[in-house]
Amino acid sequence: MPKPVLGPERRTNPLIWCVATLCTFITLAVIITGLVVFIGYMIVRPKVPQMSVVSANVDNFSYDMSSNLIVKVSIVINAENDNAKAHASFYETIYTLTFHGVKVAYLRADPFDVPQNSSTPLYYPVESTSISLTPEEGEVAEMSLDQKQVVLYLKGNTRTRWRVGFIGSVKFWLHLNCQLKLPLDGSTIYPKKCSTKSR
Repeated sequence: MPKPVLGPERRTNPLIWCVATLCTFITLAVIITGLVVFIGYMIVRPKVPQMSVVSANVDNFSYDMSSNLIVKVSIVINAENDNAKAHASFYETIYTLTFHGVKVAYLRADPFDVPQNSSTPLYYPVESTSISLTPEEGEVAEMSLDQKQVVLYLKGNTRTRWRVGFIGSVKFWLHLNCQLKLPLDGSTIYPKKCSTKSR
């Protein structure tokens, strides 16, 4: 019976060994990093900071025979950081206050910080210039005066950034879109569902 003829023994190229070793180290590094981030997240349990309207009231709402509207409103917005172990920064804060699609005012805030497990109120005494209304908008203003209640909309964004231990810096856009039904007798309302959503 003839014996098989064996060729010369082949050795693995050292370059292939180097690539395999490098891939093994990268895989281990990714797994270890994932575990560290997961464990850190479970320990810190970070929460997205929020902006919420805590109170609002109308100081003046007047509409004259020249179809001009003047609005004076006081609004308090709370910047909340419920993280027990993370300091939060808020920036690029701008909201638009509108009446029936008409811009009343812009509410802005310079960058500011909120310590961990704390909140910072932002006070906005808003007073519009004289706003010229169309006949349709004027009808809504007159109806608001008759019903002794005005509906205003507050919409806009802010950005937040906070550092979660060794996990690193986390950033979010916070979007606010609220309807405020305000009595015209000067009394203050305290909205329960007027807070930001992260995105």
